[in-house]
Amino acid sequence: MLTLADLRPLTDYLTQIANLQSAASVLSWDQETYMPRGGNGARAEALATLQGLAHERFTAPEMEELLWRWVDVDRGTVLDPEADEPARAVLREVLRDYRRAKRLPTPFVSHLEKTCALAHEAWVLAREKRDYALFRPHLTAIVALKREEAAYLGYAETAYDALVDAFEPGMTASRLTPLFAELKPQLSALLARIRDSSVRPAPLPAGPYDAQRQLAFGSLLLSAMGYRFDRGRLDQSAHPFTTGFHPTDVRVTTRVSTEDITSSLFSCLHEGGHGLYDQGLDPAHYGTPLGEAVSLGMHESQSRLWENCVGRSIELWRHFYPLLRQAFPGPLAHVSLEGFHAAINTVSPSLIRVEADELTYNFHIIVRYELEQQLIAGQLSPADLPHAWNEAMRATLGVTPRDDGEGVLQDIHWAHGAFGYFPTYTLGNLYAAQVWQQAQRDLADLPTLIEGGHLEPLASWLRDRIHRWGRTHASDALLRRITGEPLNPQHFITYLEGKFAAIYRLA
Repeated sequence: MLTLADLRPLTDYLTQIANLQSAASVLSWDQETYMPRGGNGARAEALATLQGLAHERFTAPEMEELLWRWVDVDRGTVLDPEADEPARAVLREVLRDYRRAKRLPTPFVSHLEKTCALAHEAWVLAREKRDYALFRPHLTAIVALKREEAAYLGYAETAYDALVDAFEPGMTASRLTPLFAELKPQLSALLARIRDSSVRPAPLPAGPYDAQRQLAFGSLLLSAMGYRFDRGRLDQSAHPFTTGFHPTDVRVTTRVSTEDITSSLFSCLHEGGHGLYDQGLDPAHYGTPLGEAVSLGMHESQSRLWENCVGRSIELWRHFYPLLRQAFPGPLAHVSLEGFHAAINTVSPSLIRVEADELTYNFHIIVRYELEQQLIAGQLSPADLPHAWNEAMRATLGVTPRDDGEGVLQDIHWAHGAFGYFPTYTLGNLYAAQVWQQAQRDLADLPTLIEGGHLEPLASWLRDRIHRWGRTHASDALLRRITGEPLNPQHFITYLEGKFAAIYRLA
């Protein structure tokens, strides 16, 4: 019987490639945190070189020879029918990755990496100046390259499918569009009920909230969640993100506003969820599919679960709100626990995705999903994107950006070439609600634990059910193993209705 130990020549080879990719990730992390702006051109060249080398090595004849030992490459089947589950999973996932990578020429991969690295700095400047024109040439180049990438990869229905598959394997527009069409009217109906409510939570005071104290409190929350600072760190960036170089080195960032404490609080909780996933992967499987997250949708489920299901619960703040008031006695002196809880759960259509409430957040995703499909299909020119964005926001959320900074330039994803990423946020919300419901069944005393500030039992449960498995099971199969059923969006609707019925006293 073929076991993981028998695949040592393959896994050793994969580890060498992972080391190259980790080195590139360190440079990308530095680019978004501490690198001086003048270094962007040289950094783009370095990233292009490293990613080109990693791709070249992954698609080299040596890789194919290794696969041929255990896999029928043409049929995509494992030669040994008695192979155990870990060995079978590694071979299945490596073959999938190899087939995708083999279709992309190494010069194209290097060129795309360099283009996106240069686009990042242009996006930062354009966002600061709130001027899309500074970023438009870079986005135009990236869109053209992503269309080229889709053509290289091939697809059955739409070019967009080839791109979304990189983030959520097996997902297609033909699955996403009906799913979003099912969600949208239910979310709209709940939003209408909330708007009709007489309850209007008071907003939190506008500060000032000391930046260093915010970072200290974010560290406190992360530590309580089980995020290990001996294997990670917290820094600031223009757009919060998580980078995992290895389960023993996982770094998160946050964005701090002295006028709005919630921005830092919830980005720490969100990125902490990502960080726990990456720290929860088995270090022994580093470099192999068993040491990687199964999908971006499942990854987002972890961040959204901690940010929303836990982070916006009254139970969490019964423990942490007294500590928060101690840290910020001025602005929060006259805000009660109940007032704070209502404020952080206020539902109101807004302009900024990362600051949106749980309900309207999904409308932000639908807008981006529809726009990026049009860009990739050639139905929308990058030159016309700001107008299309503003119109979509007005039609979907009833709000219109005053400038590009709070409009089309607010997200970094397209600067990174991450077309197909946005749908995974709503998938993450759906996965999170379903997993959260199961966690409450399995951990009967979970509310009491959270009220006491004891978050490790939940973190341990998630690590055991999701993190440690890597890519052993596909997202659909993993969700079935955890909850006993396939993806069911009604769990998310039920979760939202239960929460907001209490806060807004809905009938």
